[in-house]
Amino acid sequence: MRRRHLLSGLFAALSLWGRRTDAADHTVDVLLVLAVDVSLSISEARFDLERRGYAEAFSDPRVLRAIGEGPTGRIGVALFDWAGPGEQQIAVDWMIIASARDADAFAAKLAAVPRPFYGRTAIGSAIAFGTELLERAPFGADRRIIDISGDGTSNAGRPIAEMRDAAAAAGITVNGIVILTDPEGMPGFLKEHTNPAGGLAAYYRNVVIAGEGAFVMSAESFEAFGRALIAKLVREIS
Repeated sequence: MRRRHLLSGLFAALSLWGRRTDAADHTVDVLLVLAVDVSLSISEARFDLERRGYAEAFSDPRVLRAIGEGPTGRIGVALFDWAGPGEQQIAVDWMIIASARDADAFAAKLAAVPRPFYGRTAIGSAIAFGTELLERAPFGADRRIIDISGDGTSNAGRPIAEMRDAAAAAGITVNGIVILTDPEGMPGFLKEHTNPAGGLAAYYRNVVIAGEGAFVMSAESFEAFGRALIAKLVREIS
């Protein structure tokens, strides 16, 4: 009888340990959704620079160091491309990044996905899609972030304020990284789109971002996008 009790207690302890281990395996320091602007104002050359920036960023020693210094030493990441209303497509679904090998796997997955859209710019719709993506994340984290990249103002889709405020109410932080472009030689409609009054960073700061610790970072050009993205990821992860 005593032996059966001991065995029963041992099995119960092992079961509890297993459940705790499973829970730990599904916990990360931050859930990060990368929302990548692929609207009409993004030329093929600019799209290639965006892709390269995202593909290389997680392999940077500063980013890997920031990940490694977290409580669990890993983050959950998903990336989707977006343009106009209804134009959102996952390029890299949820995965854990905890090492250089994981970063290489992320880059390989991203490189295999062609550009899906050339539509208008629906920032509100992108935020809504990012929120849904976070809600179905297979990992748990105290911090959840949608990282919106873009080179222009919203001109289509769901209202930004409504989607942004809904995300913030759900405990999600919406950050922005804007890519600045020289309006010289652009058609009039693109000049206003990419260089609004007061500047694109101010537009994102006033209209797009929300939530605890939300911020906007600027890339001075598409060529500088990768460097700005690394600095932004380090700040978000840390």
